[in-house]
Parts: sequence; structure tokens; C-alpha cells
Amino acid sequence: MSRPEFSPQIFSTLPPGQRSGAVLEALTYPARFLGSRFDGELARFLHRRLVLVTVLSIVPGLLFLLRDLVEPPQPPFSFLGVWLRFVLVLFQGCVLATLLGVSDWTLSRLRYVELSLVASMTGLFAWLQLGMYRHPVLFEIADCDYGLEIVRMWIHSTAVRWFFLIVVYGVFIPNTWVRCLLVTGSVSSLALAITMGGALTTNHLCFDVLYGTFDLAVFLGTAMAVASFGSHRLRLLQQQAFQARQLGQYRLGRKLGAGGMGEVYQAEHVLLRRRCAIKLIRPDQTHDPAILERFEREVQAMAGLTHPNTVEVYDYGRSDDGTFYYVMEYLPGLTLEELVTGYGPVPPGRAIFLLAQLCRALREAHGIGLLHRDIKPSNVIVGERGGESDVAKLLDFGLVQSVVPGDDGLRLTTQGMILGSPPFMSPEQAVGKSDLGPTTDVYSLGGVGYYLVTGRPPFVRETPMEVLLAHAYEPVEPPAGVPDDLSAVILRCLSKKPGERFCDVKALELALQQCESAGDWDEERAAAWWRALRPAIKTPAVPTDETQTVATSG
Repeated sequence: MSRPEFSPQIFSTLPPGQRSGAVLEALTYPARFLGSRFDGELARFLHRRLVLVTVLSIVPGLLFLLRDLVEPPQPPFSFLGVWLRFVLVLFQGCVLATLLGVSDWTLSRLRYVELSLVASMTGLFAWLQLGMYRHPVLFEIADCDYGLEIVRMWIHSTAVRWFFLIVVYGVFIPNTWVRCLLVTGSVSSLALAITMGGALTTNHLCFDVLYGTFDLAVFLGTAMAVASFGSHRLRLLQQQAFQARQLGQYRLGRKLGAGGMGEVYQAEHVLLRRRCAIKLIRPDQTHDPAILERFEREVQAMAGLTHPNTVEVYDYGRSDDGTFYYVMEYLPGLTLEELVTGYGPVPPGRAIFLLAQLCRALREAHGIGLLHRDIKPSNVIVGERGGESDVAKLLDFGLVQSVVPGDDGLRLTTQGMILGSPPFMSPEQAVGKSDLGPTTDVYSLGGVGYYLVTGRPPFVRETPMEVLLAHAYEPVEPPAGVPDDLSAVILRCLSKKPGERFCDVKALELALQQCESAGDWDEERAAAWWRALRPAIKTPAVPTDETQTVATSG
């Protein structure tokens, strides 16, 4: 009968009389309760270690093989010994190529690879040790006054090989101490058995060999103790690191991105097994604790957004060490930046198709008094969702601001502080104004539209400050090769004065739908485009935080 995985939820359901025993067992045998999730983590770690161990085995093997080819060893076993080294190096090379070529190894298969590497090295060392008892010199020292010392030195050189093999196995390969003891004990038993057998075949040196066997046993016993402790400790540290990456009911995976306010990690809900993305804002990443408090209120407001074109927020909280986090969708697809960079500017009809979705997402946010303030191509992911293609998702409300009169809780900036992304920032943001309105997002959305149809932002300058000045004072060059009606809509969004832009995103969406190219892109075309692209997309796009504090003034 399999054991249930340990979790606070399971613990809370146990009768009071069984809780202490469950906690003791969880602390004593943590791997039982980590289950398959830790097995996957351990498999990835073991895979990396096996690659390293294989490389460390191949390099000296090649060097010894070259030495034997330049100066062949003396009999016995000289010819077979060279071939044995060659076969071993070839086998290890094949193992290394297989490990590098296949990334999704299961833990059980990696254990077989591990044992095959140990067995191959054990076979080589056993062959070399057997050759020692057939070496002509061994018979020539029978009557030597220093025969015992020579035999002991010979055995010591043999012990160094076995010691190296056992300790390297323990230090590099994570294991339970029992399993490590079984493997290293088997290797040590073979080494001792060969030595004992050698004593029986060399009658004239039997006593000397048996005397040296005691030294070998001490060497091997020490190696087994070091290996068992090191391997067990390595596995324990890996478990502790795995548990440390647990954030509430979420297990953190690889790091996906980082920015000015936080870091984004791939994650998985422990119980639901649902993939998600977690954004962390650690206490040491800001000098003002009030910013974290305001940011928390922003996430609470963002969690109320339910439009399908807005990234869904699943959860938020604060860990024991003060780390604030919120959990959102993990979205497969491409950001608009990746889409344009990888495949060029999009057709006018597709640009309208995507921009209209963003208008609908912003309409909900503006309707409850929230401004995004950081709309840019990297903050929009487009992909396939719910059986539909080219679904746009607006991400990262990290600079969201409330425009509800009298609500200062969501205002993160003060007069003179410029936050946002310079290539898509409105003129009023560029000069540091704090009394912003929905037309600020309309301007940024126009900049995204300009980027979609031209492949570049409205202004390209050498420095961020030059870009800000261009937004504030320079006219926008009309996008080339774009239908006049769509070009007029984009240029109106990019007007310097807020009053000259569309009054809200609803008016912008209506203007986009009235463009002649509005019907050129539909679900059928989008589905065909994504079917052709799907094999090339291996890693889902993720929300990132690339917001910059461009400038501050007193």
C-alpha cells in the first residue's frame, strides 16, 4: 500500500493522537512525503551529476589509453588491457552522448546508467588488480629482504584506485546511505576477494599479501564511510533545497525572468498540479516598505479583473520571510515582441484583431478606475486558449494606478518620478506627471499598434532620455506601407495632447473595427498560422517585469 504524500492539508485531517507520529515520520523520512515531485527534481540533479562523473572518467581514461599506445605495458594481459581501456572509454563516450542527447530521463533509468558506470570502472580496476598477481616481478621478490614492504606498497597503489572510485561515487551521486553502502560494499568486497584470491595463487608471498590485505580493508572501510555520509548528505541537502522552494502551496521551478520590482518563476500548485507563474517581490528589493503594501493592494485590485483577455491572477500572499508573491496564469504562446522579432510585422488585419482584444481588456480595467501605465509588446502574450487562436492576454499590471478620486492607495509614483517603458510611454508620463487618465493607456496602445505594423516603436533613439524627449515634443512619422485609415487611427492614439486622442478604449476599438482591413484576419487564418508554428514553440512565453525607473527629480 502506497503512503500518502505529506501536506499541511493531510496533516490537519489526522486525529490528534496520530499527528505527532506523522510529523516524526515526515521528518525522519522526508522523501516518502515528497513523492514523485522530488523524484523529478532528484532525476534532474542526478542527470547533471552523471554527466560530470562521466566526463571525469573519460578524461583520465583517454590519457592512460594514449600512454599505453605510446609505450605498451608489459605482460601479462598487456594486449587485452589496452583493448579493455579502449572499450571502456568508448562505452563511457556513448553514455555521455546519450545523457546529453536526452533530457527527460526518469530516475529509475538514471539509476541504471549510474550502476553501469560504476560496474564498468569496477571491471577495469579488477582487471588491473588481477594483472598484479600475474606480474613477473611479483615472483622475483620472493626472496628479497624487503618483499613485505614492496607487496604492501603494491597493495597501497591498488587501494588508491578503489578509494578514488568509492569516494567519487559518494561525493557526486546523491543516495540514501543504505543504497550507497550496498553499492560501495559490493565494490569493496570484490577488491578484497581479488586480494585474498591473489594470496592463494602466490604461495611464496601468501603471508605478505594477507598482511597487506589488512591495510586495503582499512582503506576501503574509510572510503565507504566517507562515501555513505557524503552521498546521504548530498541527497539531504537536495531535499532541503527542494522544500525551501516551496512557497505556500506552490513549488517553485526554474526562473523565468526578473526586473526592477521582482522575479518570475515557473511554479506548480502542490495539490492541484496546475502550472502557473509566480512573481516574487522580496523585502530587500525595495527600500520603502510602504511600496510593498501599496503593491499588495494593486494585486488585490488586479485580482478583480475577469476579462478573458487579461491575465488571470489565481492567488497572492506573503511568506514568513516577508516575500510578497502573486500567482498568475502560465501562458503558452509568444509575446508580441517575440512575434514581431521572429516573424516580422503583422498584416494590418491581424494588428486590428489583436489591438481590439487589448481594448476590451483595458475597458474593464478603466471601468473600475485602474490604469495599466506599462502597455508594451513584451507585456502582451498571444497564443491559443480554449480552442481559439490568436487570443491576446494583457500582462503585468505592476504599475497599475487608481484614478478614482480620493484613492491614493494605488498611486506608487510622486510628481517627477518617471516609471514605465520609454519606447511606449505617453508624453505625460515622459515628463513625470502623476495626474494621468485613460488616454495614457490609449497612447501606449497606439505605440504597440505602430510596432505591430512596422516592426519598430514610434521613436528609436540612442538613449532612453532621448526617447522620452521625442515622445514629449517630436511628431510621429506615419507608418509606411499601412492603409490610410489604420494609419490615421494609430497616429490619433499617438497625439501629444490627451484631448486629441480617442477619449477611451471603446472609441478606439470602434475606430479599429471600421477600418477596411478589419475583416482580413479571422479565426480560420489564425488557426492555420498557429498550426504551422506549433512545432517550433517549445517554451511557453511568460510574464516578465522589465519596467524601468527612467528618471527622478526632486
